Amino acid sequence: MTTQRRRALLLASTVLAASLPSAAALAQTHFERVATYPIFQNAPDGTDPAAETVAEIVAATADGLMLAYTDGGLERIGFVDISDPAAPAGAGGVDLDGEPTSVTVAHGLAYAAVSTAESFVEPSGHLAVIDIADLSVAATCDLGGQPDSAAVSPDGTLLAVVLENERDEDLNDGVIPQLPAGGLVIFTLGEDGSPSNCDAPATVDLTGLAEVAPEDPEPEFVDINADNHAVVTLQENNHIVIVDLASASVASHFSAGAVDLSAIDTLEDDIIAGTGSLSGVPREPDAVSWLGTTRLVTANEGDYEGGSRGFTIFSPDGGVLYDSAELMEHLGMANGHYPEGRAENKGVEPEGVDVGVYGDDTLIFVNSERGNFVAVFADGGDAPALVDFLPTAVAPEGLLALPDRDLFVVATEEDSEEDGIRATLSLYTRTADAPVYPLVVSETDPATGAPIGWGAMSGLYGDPDDPATVYAVNDSFYAASRIYTLDVSASPARIVDYVDLTLDGALMGYDLEGVAGRADGGFWAVSEGRLDRERHNLLLQVAADGTVEAEIMLPTEVEEVSVRFGFEGVAEWDGRAIVAVQRSWGDDPENHVKLAVYDPADEAWSFIRYPIQPPSSPRGGWVGLSEITAIGGDDFLIIERDNQQGVYSTHKVVTHISLAGVEPAGFGEDMPVVEPRVVADLLAPMRASAGWISDKPEGLALTADGRVLVITDNDGVDDAHGETLLLDLGALGALTQ
Repeated sequence: MTTQRRRALLLASTVLAASLPSAAALAQTHFERVATYPIFQNAPDGTDPAAETVAEIVAATADGLMLAYTDGGLERIGFVDISDPAAPAGAGGVDLDGEPTSVTVAHGLAYAAVSTAESFVEPSGHLAVIDIADLSVAATCDLGGQPDSAAVSPDGTLLAVVLENERDEDLNDGVIPQLPAGGLVIFTLGEDGSPSNCDAPATVDLTGLAEVAPEDPEPEFVDINADNHAVVTLQENNHIVIVDLASASVASHFSAGAVDLSAIDTLEDDIIAGTGSLSGVPREPDAVSWLGTTRLVTANEGDYEGGSRGFTIFSPDGGVLYDSAELMEHLGMANGHYPEGRAENKGVEPEGVDVGVYGDDTLIFVNSERGNFVAVFADGGDAPALVDFLPTAVAPEGLLALPDRDLFVVATEEDSEEDGIRATLSLYTRTADAPVYPLVVSETDPATGAPIGWGAMSGLYGDPDDPATVYAVNDSFYAASRIYTLDVSASPARIVDYVDLTLDGALMGYDLEGVAGRADGGFWAVSEGRLDRERHNLLLQVAADGTVEAEIMLPTEVEEVSVRFGFEGVAEWDGRAIVAVQRSWGDDPENHVKLAVYDPADEAWSFIRYPIQPPSSPRGGWVGLSEITAIGGDDFLIIERDNQQGVYSTHKVVTHISLAGVEPAGFGEDMPVVEPRVVADLLAPMRASAGWISDKPEGLALTADGRVLVITDNDGVDDAHGETLLLDLGALGALTQ
């Protein structure tokens, strides 16, 4: 990297740091995740483990020891005991006659808003009052429409439920008005928490207020402050309403307004680049939370008028006190959690927000539904200061601050047993003295003014001369193949530069899975092939500036026995390139894979066999190789792993092999077989993150000062949680002794 560009990056990163203020000096403690509980483990006896479960909205009892969550998949309210936050325990649930859309808790009761609508034009629903002590439905109150959000007042005397009467997104492209109109329902709660007006709740008419489709208000979310004023978002109407619950009347209302965004990604071109801008985008807020009684904060997901991608602090009369603009977008980019597939639509899609007072700190939690993260800010009265960036499982929805226990809870709703993804409740304790995530963060790209976009890291290589520098590559999730330069001298590691791979001046989109240095300068890289997509396994000679000097293919007879899973890692061995093949090909014995060796001197390939462990996961799957790294002479480290995530994963290890005296054989000949020795179990450090762990530790590097680093592939946050773990396994000598 040139001195001029390094200085430009330093200057740009200083500007970024100023735009992303840290509250480390304000808040001496930070959140760390201590548990991720997959809610399928709390399903009723006899439930198919593959049945869809959903954790959408989460609430807690007054003592903070029991969680209640909505499970629309099984149409029930589930309960989880969190007496020990690090060991959540399923506590059963209550089946409902319909889909729960929200739950709130008070008086030892759970109040569930339940939708029973059979069509968009005939919305219906009821309030189910659940006795938590014996898990019984104590009362059912008709709502007169399809509910969404529900909230109990801080003093426990009032319960508000919004009736969204949601639109049909397939009708008129989802544009409103689409009657019947929504509204607000108010229940008065007795001393025991039972609704005293169950048969005749008060209603608040919200029509005629918004500039957008005033005849069809579609309230989305409700929150209540200490003055018993409810704030209601009308997302599709781009409007906010303040309701005096005591009088069941509208106290004020205002448009949520619009926002201008710059240095963001607005093109779904499979490249993360903050080169776009948007003007006058309606905020269209989803969730809302009071900040005391004189301010409120909204998560601006956007809707059919586009993505506003941030959060806003308003006064109750509609004054904009703060707007995050492109901040949430930049956080997603910088931390490897940017959902490129949503760039043209809503970007990171902030959807949920909650507020909690932890000691002297008022904290604001804002989630990214598509980026799978929660940003935590300290409220300073003006611009909030960033405290933590918390990773989540897939599709965070419900947020719950529990300041009395120094806890924070996230409910994630995406569930697909077939893909190894499960809906979860994640718990975080405010006990860390420094941020624990991210482990990799990017600097600002001076070409765009936005952070360097990154993700799907699939290979790693340590600079042999500089212990602070490693190189990484991304796979085919992105259309631009890049070699990133990381500074690993401190945590988090920082992406400080990158080069795009080009061939004859054209930007290339390989499926890069490994990278290594070449003794004569530049890099070796490998691109995984898939013949069913007419993509060959390629060994690449790459110059330091990213120019591809040669594409080297396997002989035809070898490619003909290949399967989908091909070249996966590369290292240099005495002037030759040695490539790890991920899975068994047609000519391999059972539970064996190849190491392919290319000799540039005679432009010939030869092969070695590597025995892999058979699958041991209860879900089956496969075991293969993900990386090979030279550690000196004839010795190498290899990542051997299964393809299972979360609680399903059983085998992710680093092995050591010696090739001393090994002579690779030609294709079709009797190939020598190496003897791998396990030197590190990766599951323990991966599980230490207390998350739904990745199936893909894919990169391994030896630094110049002898540290062994492993990085995980986050799959570009596409049907994946998006977490990137950079694990320091310690000194090489300690592993291989």
